Amino acid sequence: MKIIAMIPARYQASRFPGKLMKDLAGKPVIVHTYESALKTNLFDKVYVVTDSKIIYSELQKVGGEVIMSKKEHDCGSDRIAEAIEDLEVDIVINVQGDEPFIDEESLSKLIGVFKNDVEKKIDLASLKVEIKEEKEIQNPNNVKVITDENNFAIYFSRAVIPYPRDKDVKVSYYKHKGVYAFRKEALLDFYTTPMTPLESIEKIEAIRYLEVGKKIKMIETTIDSIGIDTPEDLENARKKIQI
Repeated sequence: MKIIAMIPARYQASRFPGKLMKDLAGKPVIVHTYESALKTNLFDKVYVVTDSKIIYSELQKVGGEVIMSKKEHDCGSDRIAEAIEDLEVDIVINVQGDEPFIDEESLSKLIGVFKNDVEKKIDLASLKVEIKEEKEIQNPNNVKVITDENNFAIYFSRAVIPYPRDKDVKVSYYKHKGVYAFRKEALLDFYTTPMTPLESIEKIEAIRYLEVGKKIKMIETTIDSIGIDTPEDLENARKKIQI
């Protein structure tokens, strides 16, 4: 089973333009993410795939494997799908470019889903982490996920889900960590499927899978990384890296 990591790296992020090239302890954020993925030793190859000559050049400087997108893409999964069409690979791990602290344990759990799925019934797996602070629960930058009893995703939203109508009932909230693991065929299917209505409303690409009837296996992790969506997130990342 050949397993690769793909890191989609778009320069013009709408909420924080140029965030992947922001300095983090002397290196751009995207270089930290690339090096973190390499250090896990879980992959046959690690690639960055980008639309930016700036990011492309920076990865080349550090000897990174980098691919330039040929087309414009609305989401990271589409960008990766274009890049892997002609690659011989079984499992593709989508590591978000703005997650420089991604950890080996979480990635290993994702890969384990497919190694244990001998009947190949699971097309896609992703990560969730419990959140308890009210600020984190209410934050629309944190995508929340709810699952069924077998830990397959029911829905993703930037809104608070589930909604606690009865305040006396204990509710657990889970944040979706932006790391996906795909079978190659499932990713190419995603690429050829138009954006779906709820996906376009929420701006959450995982919803496209749910809307076309595919299952997403969610794996719980206790390790929460810092996704850099805002300047405040970048400052938190700078503090974390100094500890």
